[in-house]
Amino acid sequence: MHIRLETPKDYREVENLTREAFWNVYRPGCTEHYVLNQYRTNPDFIPSLDFVMEEDDKIIGHVMFSKAEIILEDGTRFPSCTFGPISIHPHYKRKGYGLKLLQYALQKAKEMEIGLLQMEGNIEFYQHTGFHLASKLNIHYHTEPKESEVPYFLAQELIPGYWGNREGTYCPPMGYFAADDHPKEFEAYEATFPQKEKVFQEGQLPQFCQSCGMPLTHIEDCGTNAGGSTNFDYCQYCFKDGKFLLNCSMDEMIEHCAQFIDEVNKQMHKPMTKEEYKQMMRNFFPMLKRWRNR
Repeated sequence: MHIRLETPKDYREVENLTREAFWNVYRPGCTEHYVLNQYRTNPDFIPSLDFVMEEDDKIIGHVMFSKAEIILEDGTRFPSCTFGPISIHPHYKRKGYGLKLLQYALQKAKEMEIGLLQMEGNIEFYQHTGFHLASKLNIHYHTEPKESEVPYFLAQELIPGYWGNREGTYCPPMGYFAADDHPKEFEAYEATFPQKEKVFQEGQLPQFCQSCGMPLTHIEDCGTNAGGSTNFDYCQYCFKDGKFLLNCSMDEMIEHCAQFIDEVNKQMHKPMTKEEYKQMMRNFFPMLKRWRNR
């Protein structure tokens, strides 16, 4: 087993590896391979923390790191980093390769004096390398209420005391939204790979309609494309036959959704008022695909 820096000749092989590793894991299908494809020219990309793992002269793993930031309560931007995608070929999963790759990369990050990392992932795996729920460090996730213990949002101080007693909110760097921001380019890129079936399955991250924020948990929740195929980005109430059913602004969508506050509160540990719900949507909706950059 050998770990080295990625080189340009590795790019397509690593992107295919990433696609195989992530397909239907966190969401129906995946976008991680396109994120990686686009990220290598992103100023947030850290080339000195872009590693491949080889076994028997074949690339079986990869991880990349990115600059990031946390918005403090006073609006100050606090520098940090994140990483991912981290990929292990399906034939080599659950054999300790992913842990070895991450431990190697984290040690290199420490040597570069990177003080804080936060990321989205499964705590059952990442706790073995020192990650804990980010909420324990008072770092909030941009799409969740501040009082939430978000089970998939994790953080670790690589330099003890680097974060201190601060409090802030994290949003992934915009480079991670490449597929949402450039859907046509992503579709064209995805078409260069062999076709694979998208499905919902246990263990995936929460999926939300990218128009109204409704949770998507079954294929029946989803809208449809013009040809009748499933659209995994939008719900059946927002998108049908390739068109939005409600032609409106983001503020009008928020007002529309606010009428369902009683149904929303049935799923909440602490009920919200209608105004609290509207404020939560004002914070959340700008990150949804339909409203981003508007």
